[in-house]
Amino acid sequence: MTSIIELISYIKSFFFIFVTGKQSNFAKLSIFQPNKYKFKKTCPLSAKGAPAVDYKNIRLLKKYMSENGKILPSRITNVSQKKQRELSLSIKRARNLALI
Repeated sequence: MTSIIELISYIKSFFFIFVTGKQSNFAKLSIFQPNKYKFKKTCPLSAKGAPAVDYKNIRLLKKYMSENGKILPSRITNVSQKKQRELSLSIKRARNLALI
């Protein structure tokens, strides 16, 4: 099964080279190759020497808020799920106490 797929992709890339005279970057990639460029994102609040998440640490909390005062999602800030919950709770506490 895999040899048939590889053969088909080889024929497609050969046809593309024959028609255009160039080899595309997509033709060089294979489905079966491991992804070399995938890297693991590390949480900036879980690393060694990271500041503690606290509602009194306004400077830290403002880094994870937008200009409008909304909490930034973890997919943008790369914060882990556990620390994102702590962060959102601290931001909400600071809002209630009018620190932010």
